[in-house]
Amino acid sequence: MSANGGTKAIVAALLANIGIAVTKFIAWILTGSSSMLAESIHSVADSGNQGLLLLGGKRAKRAATAQHPFGYGRERYVYAFIVSIVLFSVGGLFALYEAYHKWSHKEGITDWQWVPVTVLVVAIVMESFSFWTAIKESNHVRGKASWVQFVRRAKAPELPVVLLEDLGALVGLVLALFGVGMTLITGNGRWDAAGTAMIGILLVTIAIVLAIETKSLLLGEGAEPQDVAAIERAINEGSEVERVIHMKTLYLGPEELLVAAKIAVEPCETAEELARNINTVEARIRTAIPIARVIYLEPDIYQAQAAARGGSAAASATPSTGGAGTTDEAARTHGG
Repeated sequence: MSANGGTKAIVAALLANIGIAVTKFIAWILTGSSSMLAESIHSVADSGNQGLLLLGGKRAKRAATAQHPFGYGRERYVYAFIVSIVLFSVGGLFALYEAYHKWSHKEGITDWQWVPVTVLVVAIVMESFSFWTAIKESNHVRGKASWVQFVRRAKAPELPVVLLEDLGALVGLVLALFGVGMTLITGNGRWDAAGTAMIGILLVTIAIVLAIETKSLLLGEGAEPQDVAAIERAINEGSEVERVIHMKTLYLGPEELLVAAKIAVEPCETAEELARNINTVEARIRTAIPIARVIYLEPDIYQAQAAARGGSAAASATPSTGGAGTTDEAARTHGG
């Protein structure tokens, strides 16, 4: 995805949440509504989360070091995972606690009754702008994927995180409006508590989804099948390579892919010719998949006849995982 698109969506969400948090806190102070307090803490948590995403994006741009030779691209995943923890603890669990407290003290809203409704309506408008920005930026990169597929498969975490946060914020505002509205109509503060509890359950659910998806990125994901196929085509389309014996890919960061492959090559007269052929293949891979910035190709000799006989020269190629390429029974002149 475009890093600029993700940053634009984060900044829009941050500005909206800061403004919303201030107005919600004022409404809570005036009315004592638990839904308003829960939504205020929710907006504060979201603002902090957007700050974490921006910090993660900045730190991920650091140059590689001897201790971290592949760079810091995956730091964006770390901060996205922290966001899920903040959303779960600060947003979701606090809302559930406040709902329990309000259920035990079921006073209605007696002062400034028009304030919470006005604030919530204004907040819905502001949050809708943030959500629209996230949708617009996501549409630039999600292609034909459904929204569920986009959230699950996106390698850059910022847009999925902002999308889920904004969706949760909008639904939470509607739930808060329901709780506050029913409390104003009936005079029973337990409606306010019920709205707060629903907000808490919503935030905990979104936080769990974010944690699961981000954990997968932290563990290391391979390229998507279509990208694996494109890499294989790039390797095989020239005369330098007979076939891919096995291949593995790994995202080092949202915009940096590692490709490691054992390839069968024709015998070469000199090492210089072999090196030139490998460089040619690497160039084709980078043309096909520009984010394939780290490529390791190990040349080998594939002996189909020996493989068919099952002789001592035959060996089984290691099955690939995480974006694997073709796996074959291969006979080679040396192990590895």
